[in-house]
Amino acid sequence: MTQHEYIFIAISVVLGLAMARLLHNAALLVRSHTRVSHHWATTLWGSCIFIYILQLWWVGWELRLVTDWSIFDFFALVIGAIFVYGAAEMALPVEDYDIADDTELNFLAHSRTLGRVSAMSMFGYFAVGPYVNLTMFNNPPLPSYGFPILGGTLMLLMMLKPRWFEWLSIVFTVYTVLILYLTA
Repeated sequence: MTQHEYIFIAISVVLGLAMARLLHNAALLVRSHTRVSHHWATTLWGSCIFIYILQLWWVGWELRLVTDWSIFDFFALVIGAIFVYGAAEMALPVEDYDIADDTELNFLAHSRTLGRVSAMSMFGYFAVGPYVNLTMFNNPPLPSYGFPILGGTLMLLMMLKPRWFEWLSIVFTVYTVLILYLTA
């Protein structure tokens, strides 16, 4: 077993849990579909989070070329995976089983309130990006800082300006497609 394989087991477990939680929450919403107040922007947001789970897993394969791992490399990747898990956990509303009140199943209201914690987690994920890009991939500094700063700025706007969620989710989707293109 290589060092990469050994290290990436921990990251894969966290990413697998993130994927499972996001899919589980989506399945619960499908089961409660008659009481759910659906909104396209929250669905778009959840889809982007799912893409970031897969993107980190994909980038992990490229890390097989890293020959000398440090504990900081391991911590950075685990922390990044934990941030993606947090984003997945809070991306979609979940039912609290209070039959008299279904307000928690309003997609847009969730995204503008508790769903902002998902954006906070993604902010943490983007904060880890420069370390991985610079130290593990030896990428140039400008894009290694620039793209995560752009993503972090979008997350700050989502946290601070929840009324802008709809159009920010569109911008974030375009940003996500760009990141996917750059890392594929």
